[in-house]
Formats: sequence, C-alpha cells, structure tokens
Amino acid sequence: MCGIVGLFLKDKSLEPELGTMLTDMLITMTDRGPDSAGIAIYSEESNANGKLTIQSDDAEAAFDGLADALSNAIEAPVLLRRKDTHAVLEMPAEKVSEARAALREMDSSIRVMSTGDILEIYKEVGLPKDVAARFEVAQMGGSHGIGHTRMATESAVTTMGAHPFNTGADQCLVHNGSLSNHNSLRRKLRREGVHIETENDSEVAAAYLTWKMQNGATLGEALESSLDDLDGFFTFVVGTKDGFGVVRDPIACKPAVMAETDQYVAFGSEYRALVNLPGIEDARVWEPEPATVYFWNH
Repeated sequence: MCGIVGLFLKDKSLEPELGTMLTDMLITMTDRGPDSAGIAIYSEESNANGKLTIQSDDAEAAFDGLADALSNAIEAPVLLRRKDTHAVLEMPAEKVSEARAALREMDSSIRVMSTGDILEIYKEVGLPKDVAARFEVAQMGGSHGIGHTRMATESAVTTMGAHPFNTGADQCLVHNGSLSNHNSLRRKLRREGVHIETENDSEVAAAYLTWKMQNGATLGEALESSLDDLDGFFTFVVGTKDGFGVVRDPIACKPAVMAETDQYVAFGSEYRALVNLPGIEDARVWEPEPATVYFWNH
C-alpha cells in the first residue's frame, strides 16, 4: 500500500501554509500506511548555513551538549534546534560533511535523517497524525515538501525504514511499490561510494538517483534512466533543492493523481488527499502517464 503526498508551491504567498497543507494531505493517507510516516520540508535558506537533521531514540541524553561538542570537533559554530526525537544542526555549509563524520565518531546511536542547505526530514514510527503532531509539521513553512505514510512490506517497521530517504544534499525520495533488483544495485552503488544505511529498497532508488546526478545527469535525466535500470513496479516522488519530480514505471499499477494551478503542483496517491487544497475545484487534475517524467523547478 503506502501513501504519497507532495506539494510544490509556485505562489510564494502560500509558503507559510506549506506545513499545514502537507499535514492535512498526509493524515488523509493514513489508511494506506498506518505504521510510520515522514515528511520532507524545503524551508528557506538561512545565512548560507548547511543543515543536518538528526534523530536519536534517547534524544535527551544524545542532544545534551552536542552542539558544543560538535562545534569543537569541526572548529566552527553549530546551532541545535530540537524537535522531539529529532534535531536540526546548523553550521557553515562547507562543514556539513565533516560534521557528519564527526557525529559517527562521537555517538553511533545518532542517525542522520537529511543533509543539505534547506532540507529537513522528520520521520518516526506511529500514525501519521501523531508523527506530524510530534514534529509540529503544521507550523512549518517552505517552498515545497513531500510526505509518506508507510505500510511495511519489504523491511521492518523502524524509524530508519520510514520514508523519505535522503542520499544526496537536499535530495529526497518517497516510493510506493517494490524493486526486484535492489540488492544487486545496492552492492553496485556502495562500490561507487554512495552511502546507503538501510535494507529498504526505496533508499536504493534514492541512492541511484543521487549517483546519476553526481555523474552529471539532471533529475529529469536520472528519472528517465530509472525506467531502464530499476526493475519492479514503482511510483517515485522526488525533491531537490529547487525542484519536484514524479515518475511511474511502465505498468503504473500503483495509484497516483496530480493537480496543477497557477499557485501549486500537488501529488497524491489518491484524489482525496488533494480535496482541501485552495482552488482545487479549478485545478487541472490528471493521472500521471506510465513511464513519463514530470518535473517542475523554481
């Protein structure tokens, strides 16, 4: 099953409402994925800082004094903004990779949810409404975002198994479907130096797109290549720093619907996820075609 929602705002006046709209869309997809949920928010860039969104099952202990310790390790200022089991670390953008390596040395129980300049990912086990409430998603603003409600079929119900997956700076992916060649592709990508943490096939899809873009492809070109290189059935919704993409496999057996107005582009696994969006009654609504890449950017 699983439910996907996505919202790409063209109208900047709607950006303060991004979290509110995405939360409503996410909760509507609860019965497609009640075991865990996650949301990726592309917020405004602040002072050319880089971000690491992190998670810990023992956040109280793990985050206490972490900003100072990490600041000393990378010899640069680090700010920590905690949200429940997650925290956003802000630091000079050129220090993000160094900070991620330092975190691994300092506390192996801390997991990295996302890296980039503007991307923040929050995900946990639990009903979508509870996950959204824990992280106060409705209060977040931004230019675009992606959400996922999971019904686990190929791996355990864990925080790390929840979507979205981030495998490159400011890039994330959510997935509904199943890949048959993810194990062989995972081995290949790891040999190429792409970081993959879980056994979830969706993370392999995200890592594949990262690898293609690291080798010069645009997101649209990477999505086109996925139609040849990824075996299985899938619907992908992908975010980048300034873009939003959708692709379905050639069979397109997983449900999907899109809507576009002068103010936004929206995606939902079902139309009911879109019904409360402003101006939806006048939107162009369609089902994405099989093996067709759709992409928008700012």
